[in-house]
Amino acid sequence: MKNVDDLIESAAELAARGLSKGEIADELNVSRETASWLVERSSTPAQSTEQASTPPASSGTGPQDIHVDWSAIGRDSKRMNAIASAMADMLAKHGEDIDLTIGIEKAGGPIATLVARELETDLGTYTPAKHQWEEGDIDELGGTFSRNFAGIRDRECYIVDDTITSGTTMRETIEAIRAEGGKPLACVVLADKQGLEELDGVPVYSLLQVISVGKDE
Repeated sequence: MKNVDDLIESAAELAARGLSKGEIADELNVSRETASWLVERSSTPAQSTEQASTPPASSGTGPQDIHVDWSAIGRDSKRMNAIASAMADMLAKHGEDIDLTIGIEKAGGPIATLVARELETDLGTYTPAKHQWEEGDIDELGGTFSRNFAGIRDRECYIVDDTITSGTTMRETIEAIRAEGGKPLACVVLADKQGLEELDGVPVYSLLQVISVGKDE
């Protein structure tokens, strides 16, 4: 994707397919606030290209966010394997006795599958609350572990996702694992927009740290 117009168009297509705003945020690797803004812009009629890229007056300057497009990796299995190998290498320092890797759905699932193969662990998946989110307080919603994959069962585990935007989803996953009696030892992602070293006491590793640098007007 090249610019905001592309994101607005993609948000409109995903919304037309029935995805929630939380799922759109997940698909486009943006925050929930940014996803809402993109969907709202896509439904505003009779806009020029320049107007579509500019937030309405009532919304101020619009959400501050960074879009991460890693589709050049995701569409090629050989590249995915190479990236998963690098991510697994970052986790391997925590020992050889860990036998469970948890992938955060949707995008984190395929990556976690390859990481789990590299580390020779079982595979579990977690669907976060944001996939149900449209508007309002996300705290009223809950995520779920898939019964089609390995359970926590008081086990130590790794957590894998594609990006960290605000850290909310990763924190939710850590809390959900602990609620099941598990112990998350480390998290790894492709890109981290926050530059986190740890989250709730769990180390966070990333192949890329994406930092926005600018100055106040």
